[in-house]
Amino acid sequence: MSDLLMDAANNLNNESIREWKRAGNRVVGYTCSYVPDELFFAAGILPYRIRGFGATEATIGDTYFGPFICSLPKAMLQLAGEGRYDFLDGAIITPGCDAMRRLDECWRKAGEDIDGIVPKFFFHFGVPHKYADYTLKWFVEEIIRLKTAVEKHFGVTIEQEKLLDAIRLYNRSRDLLDRLDELRTCEAPAVSGTDALAAVLAGTAMPHDEYTKRLDGFIQERKSNAVNYRGRVRLMLVGSASDDVNLVRLIEGDRVVVVADNLCFGSRFQADRVDESGDPIQALARRYLARNDCPRMFGEYESRLTTLMDKAARAGVEGVILQNIRFCDLHGAENGLFERDLEAAGIPCLRIEREYGPLVETGRLKMRVDAFLERIWQRRKAS
Repeated sequence: MSDLLMDAANNLNNESIREWKRAGNRVVGYTCSYVPDELFFAAGILPYRIRGFGATEATIGDTYFGPFICSLPKAMLQLAGEGRYDFLDGAIITPGCDAMRRLDECWRKAGEDIDGIVPKFFFHFGVPHKYADYTLKWFVEEIIRLKTAVEKHFGVTIEQEKLLDAIRLYNRSRDLLDRLDELRTCEAPAVSGTDALAAVLAGTAMPHDEYTKRLDGFIQERKSNAVNYRGRVRLMLVGSASDDVNLVRLIEGDRVVVVADNLCFGSRFQADRVDESGDPIQALARRYLARNDCPRMFGEYESRLTTLMDKAARAGVEGVILQNIRFCDLHGAENGLFERDLEAAGIPCLRIEREYGPLVETGRLKMRVDAFLERIWQRRKAS
């Protein structure tokens, strides 16, 4: 894989970000993939997905959140309090869940005690919890409110033609990610789950025109690469925020290939395209709100199950790992339903609850994955 793509996936303030900032450009972070990246690209601002990756303690996060809550927003706040997000010129918080909603108030409160950790542009972006005519109207208004705030704060004008250009570019990268998925899901996979996750993560942390070129190059390189992962156990990884390529590397080892995923930081949101005709704001609102694969969206469980079943069938999945961060009510509850329905359909499942952050439970995770693989090998022998 391209060193630049892997660097963007594994380092918060990666080389692409540093080069972008040295040129005098601005970066705005956001916490949820329901925020339309295209809006910022059209404004000449780099949209950046805020992560908690690299947090090694929770002293600041625990102070403002308390102990019994998802460790992802705590890790984000920890890094902000340590000055690790000083390169951000703005931050956008969305109510993806109640824990993430609280990041808005906790980050603001921490800013009263720790100078300089709250960016001057700090915006709460509302996202409805269901898709309907009236919620789409509300979401359009939210995008317009965000656009107006960005233009006013940064002194820019987001022109319609530039927004359409950004939409075309991001659609192009989604096309490329679909091609990457084809290399994962084929009979002889040419891309590991580790590299696939890194490729997706890099798209949230570097200029998108550069990213698209690098991604295209990576795909071309893998197409001509004779190495493949044929014969390995084919698994799918599902669940809450997982932006650590080392977790996938741990699962894969030398016997597994993760041929599909449905992750908060993974390929979950690449399927749909933004309509390139008509009003771009309306098109962005429809595309971003209609992606109901996240359990935050009310009344869409059957649709999400169908998505998993379709992915599993297309990728020839032999088993599914359902993971969630401890205290993640959304994914924790839905993973139980997925396990019930996937097992009923004959697809073996392994449920894992873990903390977000460094893989301190490596031994336990490896032991459980090994036991799961033994179950799958027994099924292979019996078939």
